[in-house]
Amino acid sequence: MDLYFAPLACSLATRIALYEAGAQAHYVQVDTLTKQLAEGGDFFAVNPLGQVPVLREDDGWTLTENSAVLPWVADRFPEARLAPPAGTRERAHLHHWLGFIGTELHKAVFVPLLAKDVDEAVKDYARGKIARRFDLLAHHLESRTFLLDAFSVADAYLVTVLNWAPYVGIDVSQWPAIATYAQRVRERPAVARAFAEEYEIFKRTRH
Repeated sequence: MDLYFAPLACSLATRIALYEAGAQAHYVQVDTLTKQLAEGGDFFAVNPLGQVPVLREDDGWTLTENSAVLPWVADRFPEARLAPPAGTRERAHLHHWLGFIGTELHKAVFVPLLAKDVDEAVKDYARGKIARRFDLLAHHLESRTFLLDAFSVADAYLVTVLNWAPYVGIDVSQWPAIATYAQRVRERPAVARAFAEEYEIFKRTRH
């Protein structure tokens, strides 16, 4: 199994999930600016959109998009219990949170704010979405340890996205429940290991 990743990008969530599962995988680094692989080759040949994550099974079958990759990893390694059973309401809640993180936080807020070539008016539009979305998330986390009843791939995705907050001027301490949650999740051994390893790669390779 190969995971195509960029350090500290959203593909970090899949690395966390694989570490939580104790799964063996080969990690292929991608330069998301040049779209080149660290091992050599054109990343567009792997994913025509040039985006991570891409998960490739040993038979060559590939999967993209966090909302698909993360549940697949959870189902691939059921003993890790990274997702509720299929067909349950709790599983529906998992997909709800994956959708919320992917669309309402990742794409609606963080992508415009992280982009270097986006007009300031677009960034202001994204900033206008922060309060309502973070308020909703904080309210949900006020009396919970994780997004669901136990740690899941949704938490792996959320803690990855929240890591970008300081880089775009979002002070999560305004939402104590979110700040406490993020710190608690980052202290999990698999999460701490994934962050530490990718942070070192990021420092060596950032442009």
